[in-house]
Amino acid sequence: MQPEAVSVADAAKIIGLGMTKTYELVNAGTLHSIKIGRRRLVRVDSIRQLVAA
Repeated sequence: MQPEAVSVADAAKIIGLGMTKTYELVNAGTLHSIKIGRRRLVRVDSIRQLVAA
């Protein structure tokens, strides 16, 4: 089963970017994320859209 969301650190590794740039993309709304408690998770479908663009 594939995860629906991954941590920001995992998203950065998948995309091949640093943490700072990944957080910039999250804050700009380019990467859609959800917050559960203190944890921010990036939706995998938004990572796929970013890579495909």
